[in-house]
This record gives sequence, structure tokens and C-alpha cells, in this order.
Amino acid sequence: MSVTLIAQKQLRAEAEIEPDPVPTGEAAKKTQIIAIYGKGGIGKSFTLSNLSYMMAQQGKRVLLIGCDPKSDTTSLLFGGKACPTIIETSAKKKLAGEEVRIEDVCFKRDGVFAMELGGPEVGRGCGGRGIIHGFELLEKLGFHEWDFDYVLLDFLGDVVCGGFGLPIARDMCQKVIVVGSNDLQSLYVANNVCSAVEYFRKLGGNVGVAGLVINKDDGTGEAQAFADAVGIPVLAAIPADEDIRRKSANYEIVGKPDSRWASLFEGLAQNVADAPPQRPKPLTGDGLLGLFNADETGAAFKLLPASQADMRGAAFVEKTSLEVVYDEV
Repeated sequence: MSVTLIAQKQLRAEAEIEPDPVPTGEAAKKTQIIAIYGKGGIGKSFTLSNLSYMMAQQGKRVLLIGCDPKSDTTSLLFGGKACPTIIETSAKKKLAGEEVRIEDVCFKRDGVFAMELGGPEVGRGCGGRGIIHGFELLEKLGFHEWDFDYVLLDFLGDVVCGGFGLPIARDMCQKVIVVGSNDLQSLYVANNVCSAVEYFRKLGGNVGVAGLVINKDDGTGEAQAFADAVGIPVLAAIPADEDIRRKSANYEIVGKPDSRWASLFEGLAQNVADAPPQRPKPLTGDGLLGLFNADETGAAFKLLPASQADMRGAAFVEKTSLEVVYDEV
């Protein structure tokens, strides 16, 4: 019997198999995958470590994944200790002819599971490509089969290459949360993230922005004004408090159920869980500057065009054009 006939018989046999009945019971639990973006140094790792810890104490299964080449997302959670990154561990295992195992890269504390994707050293590769490679390795480790209530992804927001926009561009998460403060640069980054979300929504994407977390809130109100202007809620405002600063510097979790800041992170955990993804309305550059006092940002400055004489540092005589101009017939 020829190979073609065998293939045809196999196809007919598969076609005769009745499909599984449509499920009629309750829907299975769906993992919420949430990407958190913000300017480098704005406090994403602090926010996520305390948020994930509080969620775990509330009985949720939480996986925290650091997607920053600095690999410091989990350092606060693990008392300042750096855990082996997926990319670095994979490279070492490959040289040794071994496979990466989950126990090589995933670690836990008080119910929180955490890992770092990692990235290349400075000048030795593309951080965005490292993110893509890291997620490919996660898929090989069974990422889509893991059972968690929440997966929190920590991404840099002030890097514009494709790898860092992966969750938004490929619908890898259901919603995005931005972390910002009452300063222009962090809100500029938050606005860029909102722009990316809106861009991919227009291309058919489904990811939305659930809200803004204001970190180091000094009460001046610019971050709240930004949230109102783009149409997203403030999920929590973490004050610029010396107790928080000191404890975070010492790698202490402040989001514990019995701590001074328990209610703050309990509220944040609830808001993160409940906030629906929304379509933001990104601001223009002038609109963003308009949230701040013009004396502080220079928003009132008028652009003065330069001339050829300015560029040459000497008098400039415009030469006659060699272009041939024909009279109209």
C-alpha cells in the first residue's frame, strides 16, 4: 500500500471521530496575567514584592516574574539575595549538556513563587531579545500548564524595543498596570505605555490598562491628574514615607497583614484583582507638560528656529539655485 493511501485512510479515520461535547459546567479558573510597567527606579519591584506577598497571605497562588535585565525584581522578596536567572542558568546547563529544571530557576517565600528572566551584560546583547528568549524557555518549562491565580510580570517601561512590549503586542496578559510618581519623567513613561496599549488595540489587540499605582506620593497631585486625563483609575497611592523608605532599603516586606501598611496593600491587592482593562486616552507632549507648573517644566518656552548663519557661525549668502524653471505655456 502506498504512503499516500495510508495517509488518506488515517485522515478518514480521524474525521470519523466525534468531537468532545461542548462543556456545560462551571468555567475553569482563569489565571490573571498582569504586566506592570514603569520608569526604571520608580519602585515597580518594591510595589510588586509587597503586592505579591499580600496576595499570597490572602490565600492566592501568585507567580512573580522579573523581566528586567537588572534581575532585581525579586531581591526585596528574598531579603536582598539574587536568585539565578533563567537565561544565565540555561546557558550554563546547555554547556554542560543538561536541561533546565524548574527548581533551578524558581524559588518561593511564604506562598509567593518568583523567578528572574535575566538578560545580557551591558554591551553584549539585546535586552529585548533576552526577554523573548526567556519566555521561550518558560514555555518549555510548562508555563501554560502552571496553576496560579495571578502571574505578575515586571517590565521596564522606558525601553521601547519590541521585547519589552511583548505582553501588549502579543496579548500575553489581560491587563497592564503602570507605576508612576508626581514627576514628569515617570508620567512620560506611563503615557508611552498607554500609547502602546492604544496602538495595539487599534490593530486588534485586547490588552487594556487597569490603572496607575502612585509611588512615593508627596501629595502634589500630578499623577492623579494624569490618571484622570487619560481615563484610568488610581489603584493605590503609596506615600513618600521614611518608614517605607528605610525598610525597603533593608529589604523588608512592608505589605504584611499585621504591619502598619497592611490596609494599603490589602486595598491594592483588591483593586488589582477587580480593576477591568480599559482603553486609555494618551496625552500629547504638550498635554503632559500641562499637568505641571510651567515654571518647573519650561512649558511656556517658545521654540526659536535656527538659521544657516547660526549653524555656520558666520554670515551666510544664499546661492542662486541651479534649478531650471520653465515659463508656463
